[in-house]
Amino acid sequence: MRRRRYTSDLTRQQFKRIKALLPACKAGGRPRKVEMYEVVCAILYVLQKGCTWRNLPHDFPAWQTVYGYFRQFQQDGTWEAVNRFLLRRTRKKAGSNPEPSAGILDAQTVRCTPQAGLRGVDAGKKTNGRKRHIVVDTLGLLLVVFVTAGSVQNRVGAPILLSILAKRFPRLIRIPSNS
Repeated sequence: MRRRRYTSDLTRQQFKRIKALLPACKAGGRPRKVEMYEVVCAILYVLQKGCTWRNLPHDFPAWQTVYGYFRQFQQDGTWEAVNRFLLRRTRKKAGSNPEPSAGILDAQTVRCTPQAGLRGVDAGKKTNGRKRHIVVDTLGLLLVVFVTAGSVQNRVGAPILLSILAKRFPRLIRIPSNS
């Protein structure tokens, strides 16, 4: 029985583009029983809807399985590889060099609930929450995100963000700040 389609689902063609970037089955282990297309669609569902893992609809694989793959992809760099692949592909399609040479740095403080982990008060904005330090390329495509407590000043977060950026995008030479 086929499950109903969600707005967060990838098409099969979109999935084919990133399938090679997903980790293969472990050698010598049990064969994988879950279809990776369904796992990726389930992860995208949770990320788009903002629901908890336990509230994943029942027509997806078990939430524990989906969450396990999400964590694995986070730890082994799969998400970063997918982002880099899509970034290069999109830039090439737009007629730009696949590797960006210029970007823009910005930071934004976002409120969060008291139950959240990392948080602090941004004195300038008087906001209690987290701060997203980001760099985008000239097309507005996300290059790097670094999340800190809201109390971390931009002059402290920016050098950390720039050191991550230098490792991932060595061709990047021009980075004006939006602040």
